[in-house]
Amino acid sequence: MAPSPSIPKAAFWMALSIASFLAMSVAGRATTAELNVFQVLELRSVIGFFILLPLVMISGGFAAMRTKRPLANIVRNVVHFIGQAAWLYALTLIPLAVLISIEFTTPIWTAILAVGFLGERLSRPKVAAIMLGLIGAMIIVRPGAGSVDPGHVVVLGAAVCFGISVVLVKSLTRTDSVVRIIFWMLLIQSVLGLVPALYEWRNPPLELWPWILLIAFTGMSSHFCMARALAYADATVISPMDFLRVPLSALIGWLLYHEQIDAFTAGGALLILMGNLLNLQRKATKPAEIAVS
Repeated sequence: MAPSPSIPKAAFWMALSIASFLAMSVAGRATTAELNVFQVLELRSVIGFFILLPLVMISGGFAAMRTKRPLANIVRNVVHFIGQAAWLYALTLIPLAVLISIEFTTPIWTAILAVGFLGERLSRPKVAAIMLGLIGAMIIVRPGAGSVDPGHVVVLGAAVCFGISVVLVKSLTRTDSVVRIIFWMLLIQSVLGLVPALYEWRNPPLELWPWILLIAFTGMSSHFCMARALAYADATVISPMDFLRVPLSALIGWLLYHEQIDAFTAGGALLILMGNLLNLQRKATKPAEIAVS
């Protein structure tokens, strides 16, 4: 039975989700300063798998994790793995607020891809949302203003990968549960990341393990808490709360890393967020789609 709608409960779970995402960003920067990106992803997937095991047991055990669409799960996780690796790498190159701002183009790419692969209609609000998002991204990246920052391009590529991943998840949720999708995500990505992680593997120093455990835990808790928030309120209520990640990440970047945000980044981020708000008005997103994206 679905829980009764409750804005306070939705806000509570969304606050935990935002806190998890921000903590994951800080932990990601701390771990990638010492370890290569693929080792961080491998540790996150393996530890996350063991964190998920109690939910797997509650959901019927390993037998209940069988999927009728192994190929779709593999394709989705290859793309998602590339996106995660690009996101972590970009985290070492550009300010947090810039990264989060460009990452918020993911719903724009999802809307474009959903037209071609899921048969969704391209309405006027959706077209306006796409245009605002693309213009905002171009203002931040500024390809005509001399040399383009590689970090901008990398995180833009990550956002496109996340958009593809969300479209594939939308398709998978027709046959698979959220726990099953996350189970295969962690399992497949553990296999994908093993060889590149071992190639430059170094034993993490003892003082780095709290950050490793934090990135593994928040990688799970951020999506779980967002799914819980969506159980109490529509995406039209929840997603605008998620936009708080942009100013909060700018604050964290300023406090911890002395990062500055220019007017172009602020203006581009505003257009991207406006585009997302327009996109939200057309329909509410299912909890499962956000929980595993």
